[in-house]
Amino acid sequence: MRATTGNFNPSMENLLQNLQAKYEQVKLGGGAKRIEKEHAKGKLTARERIDYLRDKNTDFLEVGAFVADGMYEEEGGCPSGGVVTGIGYVSGRMCMIVANDATVKAGAWFPMTAKKNLRAQEIAMDNQIPVIYLVDSAGVFLPMQNEIFPDKEHFGRQFRNNAKMSAMGIIQVAAIMGSCVAGGAYLPIMSDEAMIVDKTGSIFLAGSYLVKSAIGETIDNETLGGATTHCEISGVTDNKYDTDQDCLDAIRKIFDKIGHNPIAGFDRAESRDPGMSGDKLVDVFPTERVKPYDMLEIIKGLVDAGDFDEYKEDYGKTLICGTARVDGWAVGIVANQRKIVKTAKGEMQMGGVIYSDSADKAARFIMNCNQRKIPLVFLQDVSGFMVGSKAEHGGIIKDGAKMVNTMANSVVPKFTFILGNSYGAGNYAMCGKAYDPRLIYSWPTAQMAVMSGAAAANTLLQIKVAGLKKKGLEISPEDEKELLDEITSKYNEELSPYYAASRLWVDGVIDPRETRKVISMGIEAANHAPITERFNVGVIQT
Repeated sequence: MRATTGNFNPSMENLLQNLQAKYEQVKLGGGAKRIEKEHAKGKLTARERIDYLRDKNTDFLEVGAFVADGMYEEEGGCPSGGVVTGIGYVSGRMCMIVANDATVKAGAWFPMTAKKNLRAQEIAMDNQIPVIYLVDSAGVFLPMQNEIFPDKEHFGRQFRNNAKMSAMGIIQVAAIMGSCVAGGAYLPIMSDEAMIVDKTGSIFLAGSYLVKSAIGETIDNETLGGATTHCEISGVTDNKYDTDQDCLDAIRKIFDKIGHNPIAGFDRAESRDPGMSGDKLVDVFPTERVKPYDMLEIIKGLVDAGDFDEYKEDYGKTLICGTARVDGWAVGIVANQRKIVKTAKGEMQMGGVIYSDSADKAARFIMNCNQRKIPLVFLQDVSGFMVGSKAEHGGIIKDGAKMVNTMANSVVPKFTFILGNSYGAGNYAMCGKAYDPRLIYSWPTAQMAVMSGAAAANTLLQIKVAGLKKKGLEISPEDEKELLDEITSKYNEELSPYYAASRLWVDGVIDPRETRKVISMGIEAANHAPITERFNVGVIQT
Protein backbone atom coordinates (compact mmCIF):
# COMPACT_ATOMS: atom_id res chain seq x y z
CA MET A 1 0.00 0.00 0.00
CA ARG A 2 1.12 3.55 -0.64
CA ALA A 3 1.59 6.17 2.04
CA THR A 4 -1.47 8.30 2.72
CA THR A 5 -1.38 11.71 1.08
CA GLY A 6 -2.62 14.83 2.74
CA ASN A 7 -5.86 14.88 0.72
CA PHE A 8 -6.45 11.11 0.71
CA ASN A 9 -9.94 9.98 1.63
CA PRO A 10 -9.58 7.99 4.88
CA SER A 11 -12.67 5.93 4.03
CA MET A 12 -11.12 4.89 0.72
CA GLU A 13 -7.86 4.14 2.51
CA ASN A 14 -9.74 1.74 4.79
CA LEU A 15 -11.47 0.10 1.84
CA LEU A 16 -8.17 -0.42 0.00
CA GLN A 17 -6.46 -1.79 3.11
CA ASN A 18 -9.34 -4.21 3.56
CA LEU A 19 -9.07 -5.25 -0.10
CA GLN A 20 -5.35 -5.92 0.26
CA ALA A 21 -5.82 -7.85 3.51
CA LYS A 22 -8.56 -10.03 2.02
CA TYR A 23 -6.43 -10.78 -1.04
CA GLU A 24 -3.39 -11.71 1.06
CA GLN A 25 -5.58 -14.12 3.02
CA VAL A 26 -6.97 -15.64 -0.19
CA LYS A 27 -3.45 -16.25 -1.50
CA LEU A 28 -2.80 -18.58 1.43
CA GLY A 29 -5.41 -20.99 0.07
CA GLY A 30 -5.98 -23.73 2.65
CA GLY A 31 -3.42 -22.20 5.01
CA ALA A 32 0.28 -22.37 5.86
CA LYS A 33 0.16 -25.96 7.16
CA ARG A 34 -1.43 -27.22 3.97
CA ILE A 35 1.20 -25.37 1.93
CA GLU A 36 3.95 -27.05 3.96
CA LYS A 37 2.41 -30.47 3.25
CA GLU A 38 2.48 -29.81 -0.49
CA HIS A 39 6.10 -28.72 -0.30
CA ALA A 40 6.95 -31.86 1.68
CA LYS A 41 5.67 -33.91 -1.26
CA GLY A 42 8.00 -32.01 -3.59
CA LYS A 43 5.09 -30.09 -5.08
CA LEU A 44 4.58 -26.40 -5.75
CA THR A 45 1.29 -24.74 -4.80
CA ALA A 46 -1.11 -23.51 -7.47
CA ARG A 47 0.09 -19.90 -7.23
CA GLU A 48 3.75 -20.97 -7.16
CA ARG A 49 3.18 -22.99 -10.32
CA ILE A 50 1.62 -20.01 -12.07
CA ASP A 51 4.43 -17.69 -10.95
CA TYR A 52 7.05 -20.15 -12.20
CA LEU A 53 5.27 -20.73 -15.51
CA ARG A 54 4.48 -17.22 -16.63
CA ASP A 55 6.96 -14.77 -18.11
CA LYS A 56 8.89 -12.74 -15.57
CA ASN A 57 8.07 -9.05 -15.12
CA THR A 58 4.72 -9.41 -16.90
CA ASP A 59 1.24 -8.71 -15.61
CA PHE A 60 -1.15 -11.41 -14.43
CA LEU A 61 -4.86 -10.56 -14.41
CA GLU A 62 -6.53 -12.81 -11.86
CA VAL A 63 -10.14 -13.77 -12.44
CA GLY A 64 -12.31 -14.79 -9.51
CA ALA A 65 -9.89 -14.28 -6.62
CA PHE A 66 -12.76 -13.79 -4.16
CA VAL A 67 -14.96 -16.62 -5.42
CA ALA A 68 -16.74 -18.47 -2.58
CA ASP A 69 -15.76 -15.76 -0.07
CA GLY A 70 -17.93 -16.39 2.99
CA MET A 71 -19.48 -19.50 1.45
CA TYR A 72 -19.30 -23.19 2.44
CA GLU A 73 -18.32 -22.27 6.00
CA GLU A 74 -19.88 -25.45 7.40
CA GLU A 75 -17.54 -27.42 5.12
CA GLY A 76 -14.51 -25.44 6.29
CA GLY A 77 -14.61 -22.83 3.51
CA CYS A 78 -13.31 -22.87 -0.03
CA PRO A 79 -10.90 -19.93 -0.55
CA SER A 80 -10.91 -18.67 -4.12
CA GLY A 81 -13.12 -21.63 -5.05
CA GLY A 82 -10.15 -23.99 -4.69
CA VAL A 83 -8.75 -22.97 -8.07
CA VAL A 84 -6.62 -20.06 -9.33
CA THR A 85 -7.49 -18.64 -12.76
CA GLY A 86 -6.27 -15.67 -14.75
CA ILE A 87 -4.82 -14.21 -17.92
CA GLY A 88 -1.03 -14.21 -18.20
CA TYR A 89 1.87 -14.53 -20.62
CA VAL A 90 3.79 -17.74 -21.31
CA SER A 91 6.70 -17.54 -23.77
CA GLY A 92 5.26 -14.25 -24.97
CA ARG A 93 1.80 -15.70 -25.65
CA MET A 94 -1.26 -14.44 -23.82
CA CYS A 95 -3.24 -17.34 -22.36
CA MET A 96 -5.74 -18.38 -19.71
CA ILE A 97 -4.18 -20.36 -16.84
CA VAL A 98 -6.31 -22.64 -14.64
CA ALA A 99 -4.57 -24.19 -11.61
CA ASN A 100 -6.28 -26.39 -9.01
CA ASP A 101 -5.33 -25.49 -5.44
CA ALA A 102 -4.64 -28.79 -3.66
CA THR A 103 -4.32 -26.95 -0.31
CA VAL A 104 -8.11 -26.46 -0.38
CA LYS A 105 -9.88 -29.79 0.25
CA ALA A 106 -7.29 -31.54 -1.99
CA GLY A 107 -8.47 -29.41 -4.91
CA ALA A 108 -12.01 -30.85 -4.74
CA TRP A 109 -14.70 -29.25 -6.87
CA PHE A 110 -17.39 -27.26 -5.05
CA PRO A 111 -20.32 -25.71 -6.97
CA MET A 112 -18.50 -22.37 -7.22
CA THR A 113 -15.35 -24.16 -8.41
CA ALA A 114 -17.29 -25.37 -11.41
CA LYS A 115 -18.73 -21.91 -12.07
CA LYS A 116 -15.26 -20.37 -11.90
CA ASN A 117 -13.72 -22.95 -14.23
CA LEU A 118 -16.51 -22.37 -16.72
CA ARG A 119 -15.95 -18.61 -16.53
CA ALA A 120 -12.25 -19.12 -17.30
CA GLN A 121 -13.15 -21.28 -20.29
CA GLU A 122 -15.72 -18.71 -21.43
CA ILE A 123 -13.09 -15.96 -21.41
CA ALA A 124 -10.73 -18.18 -23.42
CA MET A 125 -13.44 -19.01 -25.96
CA ASP A 126 -14.64 -15.40 -26.34
CA ASN A 127 -11.09 -14.18 -26.91
CA GLN A 128 -9.71 -17.30 -28.64
CA ILE A 129 -6.67 -17.50 -26.39
CA PRO A 130 -4.95 -20.78 -25.40
CA VAL A 131 -5.68 -22.49 -22.08
CA ILE A 132 -3.19 -24.14 -19.73
CA TYR A 133 -4.66 -26.50 -17.11
CA LEU A 134 -2.46 -27.31 -14.10
CA VAL A 135 -4.43 -30.26 -12.74
CA ASP A 136 -4.29 -31.31 -9.08
CA SER A 137 -7.78 -32.25 -7.91
CA ALA A 138 -9.50 -34.98 -5.94
CA GLY A 139 -12.63 -34.52 -8.08
CA VAL A 140 -16.17 -33.58 -7.07
CA PHE A 141 -16.77 -32.68 -3.40
CA LEU A 142 -19.16 -35.58 -2.80
CA PRO A 143 -21.29 -34.06 0.00
CA MET A 144 -22.43 -31.43 -2.54
CA GLN A 145 -22.53 -33.61 -5.66
CA ASN A 146 -26.19 -32.78 -6.31
CA GLU A 147 -25.24 -29.12 -6.78
CA ILE A 148 -22.33 -29.77 -9.13
CA PHE A 149 -22.93 -32.89 -11.19
CA PRO A 150 -25.96 -33.08 -13.49
CA ASP A 151 -27.11 -29.64 -14.65
CA LYS A 152 -26.18 -27.69 -17.78
CA GLU A 153 -23.76 -25.32 -16.07
CA HIS A 154 -22.28 -27.98 -13.76
CA PHE A 155 -19.12 -30.10 -13.81
CA GLY A 156 -19.72 -31.79 -17.15
CA ARG A 157 -19.97 -28.49 -19.03
CA GLN A 158 -16.20 -28.08 -18.86
CA PHE A 159 -15.69 -31.23 -20.97
CA ARG A 160 -18.20 -29.94 -23.50
CA ASN A 161 -16.15 -26.74 -23.61
CA ASN A 162 -12.95 -28.79 -24.06
CA ALA A 163 -14.49 -30.29 -27.18
CA LYS A 164 -15.85 -26.98 -28.46
CA MET A 165 -12.50 -25.23 -28.01
CA SER A 166 -10.73 -28.04 -29.81
CA ALA A 167 -13.11 -27.60 -32.75
CA MET A 168 -12.50 -23.82 -32.66
CA GLY A 169 -8.75 -24.37 -32.89
CA ILE A 170 -8.10 -22.99 -29.40
CA ILE A 171 -4.98 -24.66 -27.99
CA GLN A 172 -5.34 -26.51 -24.68
CA VAL A 173 -2.36 -27.94 -22.82
CA ALA A 174 -2.71 -29.85 -19.54
CA ALA A 175 -0.21 -30.85 -16.87
CA ILE A 176 -1.22 -33.55 -14.38
CA MET A 177 0.66 -32.47 -11.25
CA GLY A 178 -1.31 -34.34 -8.58
CA SER A 179 -4.55 -36.27 -8.41
CA CYS A 180 -6.80 -36.40 -11.46
CA VAL A 181 -9.78 -38.59 -10.64
CA ALA A 182 -13.00 -39.91 -12.15
CA GLY A 183 -14.80 -37.54 -14.54
CA GLY A 184 -12.08 -34.96 -14.00
CA ALA A 185 -9.69 -37.28 -15.83
CA TYR A 186 -11.31 -36.29 -19.12
CA LEU A 187 -10.26 -32.64 -18.90
CA PRO A 188 -6.51 -33.12 -19.48
CA ILE A 189 -7.00 -35.95 -21.95
CA MET A 190 -9.40 -33.85 -24.04
CA SER A 191 -6.63 -31.25 -24.27
CA ASP A 192 -4.21 -31.14 -27.21
CA GLU A 193 -1.27 -32.25 -25.12
CA ALA A 194 -1.18 -33.89 -21.68
CA MET A 195 1.94 -34.22 -19.56
CA ILE A 196 2.39 -35.70 -16.11
CA VAL A 197 4.77 -35.35 -13.16
CA ASP A 198 6.30 -38.68 -12.10
CA LYS A 199 5.37 -40.07 -8.67
CA THR A 200 3.05 -37.15 -7.76
CA GLY A 201 0.75 -37.09 -10.79
CA SER A 202 -1.89 -39.79 -11.27
CA ILE A 203 -4.92 -40.19 -13.48
CA PHE A 204 -7.67 -42.78 -13.41
CA LEU A 205 -11.43 -43.12 -13.61
CA ALA A 206 -11.48 -45.00 -10.29
CA GLY A 207 -8.80 -45.20 -7.58
CA SER A 208 -7.45 -48.37 -6.07
CA TYR A 209 -10.01 -48.52 -3.25
CA LEU A 210 -12.95 -48.22 -5.65
CA VAL A 211 -11.38 -50.76 -8.02
CA LYS A 212 -11.08 -53.23 -5.13
CA SER A 213 -14.70 -52.60 -4.15
CA ALA A 214 -16.08 -52.74 -7.70
CA ILE A 215 -14.22 -55.66 -9.30
CA GLY A 216 -12.13 -57.16 -6.50
CA GLU A 217 -8.78 -56.27 -8.05
CA THR A 218 -5.95 -55.32 -5.70
CA ILE A 219 -3.62 -52.70 -7.16
CA ASP A 220 -1.80 -49.56 -5.97
CA ASN A 221 -2.56 -46.12 -7.42
CA GLU A 222 0.87 -45.67 -9.02
CA THR A 223 0.60 -48.92 -10.99
CA LEU A 224 -3.04 -48.20 -11.76
CA GLY A 225 -2.61 -44.69 -13.14
CA GLY A 226 0.80 -43.19 -12.48
CA ALA A 227 3.16 -41.48 -14.92
CA THR A 228 4.98 -44.65 -16.01
CA THR A 229 1.72 -46.48 -16.66
CA HIS A 230 0.22 -43.74 -18.80
CA CYS A 231 3.37 -42.74 -20.69
CA GLU A 232 4.70 -46.27 -21.37
CA ILE A 233 1.68 -48.59 -21.36
CA SER A 234 -1.66 -46.83 -21.99
CA GLY A 235 -0.35 -43.86 -23.97
CA VAL A 236 -2.92 -41.67 -22.24
CA THR A 237 -0.32 -38.99 -21.40
CA ASP A 238 2.39 -37.74 -23.75
CA ASN A 239 5.47 -37.24 -21.58
CA LYS A 240 6.48 -37.51 -17.92
CA TYR A 241 8.73 -35.19 -15.93
CA ASP A 242 10.63 -35.55 -12.67
CA THR A 243 9.45 -32.33 -11.01
CA ASP A 244 6.81 -29.62 -11.24
CA GLN A 245 9.47 -27.25 -12.55
CA ASP A 246 10.52 -29.63 -15.36
CA CYS A 247 6.90 -30.03 -16.41
CA LEU A 248 6.28 -26.27 -16.43
CA ASP A 249 9.47 -25.72 -18.44
CA ALA A 250 8.10 -28.15 -21.03
CA ILE A 251 4.91 -26.11 -21.32
CA ARG A 252 6.95 -22.98 -21.95
CA LYS A 253 8.76 -24.81 -24.78
CA ILE A 254 5.44 -25.75 -26.35
CA PHE A 255 4.22 -22.18 -26.24
CA ASP A 256 7.35 -20.63 -27.71
CA LYS A 257 6.66 -22.47 -30.99
CA ILE A 258 2.95 -21.78 -31.43
CA GLY A 259 1.99 -20.00 -34.66
CA HIS A 260 0.05 -16.77 -34.86
CA ASN A 261 -3.63 -16.40 -35.76
CA PRO A 262 -5.43 -13.48 -37.44
CA ILE A 263 -6.29 -10.58 -35.13
CA ALA A 264 -9.39 -8.43 -34.73
CA GLY A 265 -7.50 -5.24 -35.60
CA PHE A 266 -8.40 -2.91 -32.74
CA ASP A 267 -6.39 0.29 -33.00
CA ARG A 268 -3.45 0.90 -30.69
CA ALA A 269 -1.09 3.86 -30.56
CA GLU A 270 1.81 4.58 -28.25
CA SER A 271 0.72 4.49 -24.61
CA ARG A 272 0.77 7.68 -22.58
CA ASP A 273 0.33 8.29 -18.87
CA PRO A 274 -3.22 9.18 -17.77
CA GLY A 275 -4.32 12.76 -17.22
CA MET A 276 -3.91 12.42 -13.44
CA SER A 277 -1.97 10.07 -11.21
CA GLY A 278 -3.53 6.90 -9.87
CA ASP A 279 -3.30 8.31 -6.36
CA LYS A 280 -5.22 11.41 -7.43
CA LEU A 281 -7.83 9.19 -9.10
CA VAL A 282 -8.43 7.48 -5.77
CA ASP A 283 -8.49 10.81 -3.95
CA VAL A 284 -11.21 12.39 -6.11
CA PHE A 285 -13.66 9.49 -6.00
CA PRO A 286 -16.10 9.91 -3.07
CA THR A 287 -17.00 6.90 -0.96
CA GLU A 288 -20.31 8.40 0.18
CA ARG A 289 -23.27 6.96 -1.77
CA VAL A 290 -25.12 10.23 -2.33
CA LYS A 291 -22.26 12.70 -2.77
CA PRO A 292 -22.20 14.11 -6.32
CA TYR A 293 -18.97 14.30 -8.31
CA ASP A 294 -17.90 14.92 -11.88
CA MET A 295 -17.32 11.61 -13.70
CA LEU A 296 -15.19 13.47 -16.24
CA GLU A 297 -12.55 13.82 -13.52
CA ILE A 298 -12.53 10.04 -13.07
CA ILE A 299 -12.23 9.51 -16.81
CA LYS A 300 -9.18 11.81 -16.88
CA GLY A 301 -7.51 9.46 -14.42
CA LEU A 302 -8.11 6.48 -16.70
CA VAL A 303 -7.41 7.67 -20.24
CA ASP A 304 -4.09 8.49 -21.88
CA ALA A 305 -3.03 12.11 -21.26
CA GLY A 306 -6.56 12.86 -20.01
CA ASP A 307 -7.54 13.26 -23.68
CA PHE A 308 -11.25 12.53 -24.08
CA ASP A 309 -13.37 13.38 -27.13
CA GLU A 310 -16.89 13.74 -25.81
CA TYR A 311 -19.90 12.82 -27.95
CA LYS A 312 -23.00 15.06 -27.78
CA GLU A 313 -21.56 16.95 -24.83
CA ASP A 314 -24.62 19.22 -24.43
CA TYR A 315 -27.29 16.54 -24.86
CA GLY A 316 -28.34 13.71 -22.53
CA LYS A 317 -25.99 14.95 -19.83
CA THR A 318 -26.55 12.22 -17.22
CA LEU A 319 -24.62 9.83 -19.46
CA ILE A 320 -21.13 10.70 -20.69
CA CYS A 321 -20.11 9.16 -24.01
CA GLY A 322 -16.87 9.64 -25.88
CA THR A 323 -13.70 8.15 -27.31
CA ALA A 324 -10.20 8.04 -25.86
CA ARG A 325 -7.18 5.77 -25.52
CA VAL A 326 -6.22 3.56 -22.59
CA ASP A 327 -2.63 2.30 -22.65
CA GLY A 328 -2.69 3.17 -26.34
CA TRP A 329 -5.86 1.20 -27.17
CA ALA A 330 -8.77 3.12 -28.73
CA VAL A 331 -11.89 2.83 -26.55
CA GLY A 332 -15.43 4.14 -26.47
CA ILE A 333 -16.54 5.08 -22.96
CA VAL A 334 -20.11 5.13 -21.62
CA ALA A 335 -20.22 6.48 -18.06
CA ASN A 336 -22.86 7.67 -15.63
CA GLN A 337 -22.51 11.33 -14.71
CA ARG A 338 -23.01 11.67 -10.97
CA LYS A 339 -23.27 15.45 -10.64
CA ILE A 340 -26.61 17.24 -10.96
CA VAL A 341 -26.86 18.70 -14.47
CA LYS A 342 -28.94 21.40 -16.12
CA THR A 343 -30.62 20.81 -19.47
CA ALA A 344 -31.08 23.34 -22.29
CA LYS A 345 -34.68 23.74 -21.09
CA GLY A 346 -33.43 24.82 -17.68
CA GLU A 347 -34.49 21.58 -16.00
CA MET A 348 -32.32 19.96 -13.34
CA GLN A 349 -31.55 16.27 -13.72
CA MET A 350 -30.36 14.00 -10.91
CA GLY A 351 -26.90 12.50 -11.24
CA GLY A 352 -26.63 8.75 -11.72
CA VAL A 353 -30.10 8.49 -13.26
CA ILE A 354 -30.61 7.58 -16.92
CA TYR A 355 -33.13 9.88 -18.67
CA SER A 356 -34.68 9.43 -22.12
CA ASP A 357 -32.26 11.79 -23.84
CA SER A 358 -29.28 10.07 -22.18
CA ALA A 359 -30.44 6.61 -23.27
CA ASP A 360 -31.00 7.86 -26.81
CA LYS A 361 -27.51 9.37 -26.92
CA ALA A 362 -25.87 6.22 -25.59
CA ALA A 363 -27.66 4.04 -28.16
CA ARG A 364 -26.38 6.20 -31.02
CA PHE A 365 -22.86 6.26 -29.60
CA ILE A 366 -22.76 2.47 -29.17
CA MET A 367 -23.81 2.10 -32.81
CA ASN A 368 -20.97 4.38 -33.87
CA CYS A 369 -18.40 2.36 -31.92
CA ASN A 370 -19.59 -0.85 -33.55
CA GLN A 371 -19.37 0.77 -36.96
CA ARG A 372 -15.78 1.88 -36.25
CA LYS A 373 -14.60 -1.28 -34.51
CA ILE A 374 -13.91 0.46 -31.18
CA PRO A 375 -14.16 -1.61 -27.95
CA LEU A 376 -16.60 -0.29 -25.34
CA VAL A 377 -15.88 0.50 -21.68
CA PHE A 378 -18.81 1.02 -19.30
CA LEU A 379 -18.24 2.90 -16.03
CA GLN A 380 -21.21 2.21 -13.76
CA ASP A 381 -22.45 4.44 -10.97
CA VAL A 382 -26.13 4.23 -11.78
CA SER A 383 -29.29 4.49 -9.70
CA GLY A 384 -31.54 3.32 -12.55
CA PHE A 385 -33.83 4.89 -15.15
CA MET A 386 -35.94 7.96 -14.40
CA VAL A 387 -39.45 7.20 -13.16
CA GLY A 388 -42.67 9.20 -12.82
CA SER A 389 -45.43 10.39 -15.16
CA LYS A 390 -43.25 12.87 -17.05
CA ALA A 391 -40.63 10.20 -17.82
CA GLU A 392 -43.25 7.62 -18.75
CA HIS A 393 -45.10 10.02 -21.02
CA GLY A 394 -41.81 10.96 -22.61
CA GLY A 395 -41.14 7.35 -23.59
CA ILE A 396 -38.43 6.34 -21.11
CA ILE A 397 -39.24 2.66 -21.66
CA LYS A 398 -38.80 3.02 -25.43
CA ASP A 399 -35.51 4.91 -25.15
CA GLY A 400 -34.22 2.58 -22.46
CA ALA A 401 -35.07 -0.41 -24.62
CA LYS A 402 -33.20 1.19 -27.51
CA MET A 403 -30.07 1.54 -25.39
CA VAL A 404 -30.31 -2.03 -24.06
CA ASN A 405 -30.89 -3.36 -27.59
CA THR A 406 -27.83 -1.72 -29.11
CA MET A 407 -25.64 -2.62 -26.15
CA ALA A 408 -26.78 -6.26 -26.12
CA ASN A 409 -26.22 -6.66 -29.87
CA SER A 410 -22.79 -5.03 -29.92
CA VAL A 411 -20.18 -7.14 -31.66
CA VAL A 412 -17.19 -5.19 -30.36
CA PRO A 413 -15.85 -6.38 -26.99
CA LYS A 414 -17.33 -4.76 -23.90
CA PHE A 415 -15.68 -4.18 -20.52
CA THR A 416 -17.59 -3.12 -17.42
CA PHE A 417 -16.46 -1.51 -14.16
CA ILE A 418 -18.78 -0.90 -11.23
CA LEU A 419 -17.46 2.15 -9.43
CA GLY A 420 -20.37 2.96 -7.14
CA ASN A 421 -24.07 2.15 -7.47
CA SER A 422 -25.34 -0.52 -9.81
CA TYR A 423 -29.08 -0.64 -9.26
CA GLY A 424 -32.00 -2.16 -11.13
CA ALA A 425 -32.31 -1.82 -14.88
CA GLY A 426 -29.37 0.59 -14.79
CA ASN A 427 -27.13 -2.44 -14.21
CA TYR A 428 -28.55 -4.02 -17.36
CA ALA A 429 -28.32 -0.96 -19.61
CA MET A 430 -24.74 -0.31 -18.52
CA CYS A 431 -23.65 -3.82 -19.54
CA GLY A 432 -24.06 -5.89 -16.40
CA LYS A 433 -22.97 -9.53 -16.24
CA ALA A 434 -26.07 -10.71 -18.13
CA TYR A 435 -24.89 -8.86 -21.25
CA ASP A 436 -21.61 -10.69 -21.77
CA PRO A 437 -18.89 -8.17 -20.98
CA ARG A 438 -15.53 -9.77 -21.77
CA LEU A 439 -14.46 -8.72 -18.25
CA ILE A 440 -16.40 -7.12 -15.39
CA TYR A 441 -14.73 -5.83 -12.22
CA SER A 442 -15.83 -3.80 -9.20
CA TRP A 443 -14.08 -1.11 -7.23
CA PRO A 444 -14.28 -1.63 -3.43
CA THR A 445 -16.82 1.23 -3.36
CA ALA A 446 -19.34 -0.68 -5.50
CA GLN A 447 -22.84 -1.78 -4.55
CA MET A 448 -25.04 -4.01 -6.71
CA ALA A 449 -28.74 -4.73 -6.15
CA VAL A 450 -32.25 -4.13 -7.46
CA MET A 451 -32.36 -0.89 -5.45
CA SER A 452 -30.44 0.93 -2.72
CA GLY A 453 -30.23 -0.53 0.76
CA ALA A 454 -32.42 2.11 2.37
CA ALA A 455 -35.12 1.91 -0.31
CA ALA A 456 -35.14 -1.88 -0.29
CA ALA A 457 -35.20 -2.15 3.50
CA ASN A 458 -38.19 0.20 3.80
CA THR A 459 -40.03 -1.64 1.02
CA LEU A 460 -39.38 -5.04 2.60
CA LEU A 461 -40.42 -3.67 5.99
CA GLN A 462 -43.76 -2.45 4.60
CA ILE A 463 -44.39 -5.88 3.07
CA LYS A 464 -43.49 -7.63 6.33
CA VAL A 465 -45.67 -5.34 8.48
CA ALA A 466 -48.61 -5.66 6.07
CA GLY A 467 -48.30 -9.45 6.26
CA LEU A 468 -48.37 -9.37 10.05
CA LYS A 469 -51.42 -7.11 10.09
CA LYS A 470 -53.26 -9.49 7.76
CA LYS A 471 -52.74 -12.15 10.43
CA GLY A 472 -54.25 -9.82 13.01
CA LEU A 473 -50.92 -9.03 14.63
CA GLU A 474 -49.88 -5.55 15.68
CA ILE A 475 -46.25 -4.43 15.72
CA SER A 476 -44.92 -1.76 18.07
CA PRO A 477 -42.64 1.07 16.89
CA GLU A 478 -39.77 -0.56 18.80
CA ASP A 479 -40.35 -3.94 17.12
CA GLU A 480 -40.68 -2.21 13.77
CA LYS A 481 -37.30 -0.50 14.24
CA GLU A 482 -35.68 -3.80 15.29
CA LEU A 483 -37.12 -5.49 12.21
CA LEU A 484 -35.92 -2.65 9.97
CA ASP A 485 -32.40 -2.88 11.40
CA GLU A 486 -32.38 -6.66 10.80
CA ILE A 487 -33.56 -6.28 7.20
CA THR A 488 -31.11 -3.42 6.54
CA SER A 489 -28.15 -5.40 7.90
CA LYS A 490 -28.91 -8.42 5.70
CA TYR A 491 -29.50 -6.30 2.60
CA ASN A 492 -26.34 -4.25 3.12
CA GLU A 493 -24.31 -7.46 3.33
CA GLU A 494 -25.70 -8.48 -0.05
CA LEU A 495 -24.78 -5.06 -1.49
CA SER A 496 -21.07 -5.67 -0.83
CA PRO A 497 -18.78 -6.01 -3.87
CA TYR A 498 -17.28 -9.09 -2.18
CA TYR A 499 -20.72 -10.69 -2.04
CA ALA A 500 -20.94 -10.16 -5.81
CA ALA A 501 -17.38 -11.37 -6.40
CA SER A 502 -17.97 -14.45 -4.24
CA ARG A 503 -20.76 -15.50 -6.60
CA LEU A 504 -18.94 -14.43 -9.78
CA TRP A 505 -21.42 -11.70 -10.59
CA VAL A 506 -18.19 -9.79 -11.16
CA ASP A 507 -14.74 -11.16 -12.02
CA GLY A 508 -13.17 -9.51 -9.00
CA VAL A 509 -12.72 -6.45 -6.81
CA ILE A 510 -9.79 -4.24 -7.79
CA ASP A 511 -7.93 -1.18 -6.62
CA PRO A 512 -9.14 1.68 -8.90
CA ARG A 513 -5.50 2.15 -9.98
CA GLU A 514 -5.64 -1.32 -11.61
CA THR A 515 -8.46 -0.31 -13.97
CA ARG A 516 -6.19 0.71 -16.83
CA LYS A 517 -4.36 -2.64 -16.65
CA VAL A 518 -7.63 -4.57 -16.83
CA ILE A 519 -8.81 -2.59 -19.85
CA SER A 520 -5.49 -2.93 -21.67
CA MET A 521 -5.07 -6.67 -21.04
CA GLY A 522 -8.74 -7.21 -21.83
CA ILE A 523 -8.53 -5.55 -25.23
CA GLU A 524 -5.23 -7.30 -25.97
CA ALA A 525 -6.96 -10.62 -25.28
CA ALA A 526 -9.99 -9.61 -27.36
CA ASN A 527 -7.71 -8.70 -30.25
CA HIS A 528 -6.97 -12.43 -30.67
CA ALA A 529 -10.57 -13.01 -31.82
CA PRO A 530 -11.52 -11.48 -35.20
CA ILE A 531 -15.07 -10.10 -35.33
CA THR A 532 -17.09 -12.39 -37.57
CA GLU A 533 -20.60 -11.13 -36.74
CA ARG A 534 -22.20 -8.13 -38.34
CA PHE A 535 -23.69 -5.50 -36.03
CA ASN A 536 -27.47 -5.58 -36.30
CA VAL A 537 -29.87 -4.23 -33.69
CA GLY A 538 -33.03 -5.65 -35.23
CA VAL A 539 -36.22 -3.67 -34.71
CA ILE A 540 -35.93 -0.45 -32.69
CA GLN A 541 -38.69 2.08 -32.23
CA THR A 542 -37.44 5.58 -32.97
